[in-house]
Amino acid sequence: MRIDCPLCGERPLEEFTYRGDASLKRPTGATADSQSAWSDYVYIRENPKGPHKEHWRHAGGCGAWLVVGRNTATHEISDVKLARPGRGGMR
Repeated sequence: MRIDCPLCGERPLEEFTYRGDASLKRPTGATADSQSAWSDYVYIRENPKGPHKEHWRHAGGCGAWLVVGRNTATHEISDVKLARPGRGGMR
């Protein structure tokens, strides 16, 4: 598998570190005070089959954080974006 880093171009998988589900939302508002909401946010994960958004870090390159659209069944990558556009990713 190869990932097309927006800053460095297409690079081998070995240069990247998988950091988890990019679709999770931190608890906010009234739920931010709930221990069960935080427990679910930290520990409960889906195991999706098919298209999914993931956080990856280009650890062996520019260090940028990326949001990668990847099909978990085929490993086909549909899109790659900087996690924080205009800031070189999240360093």
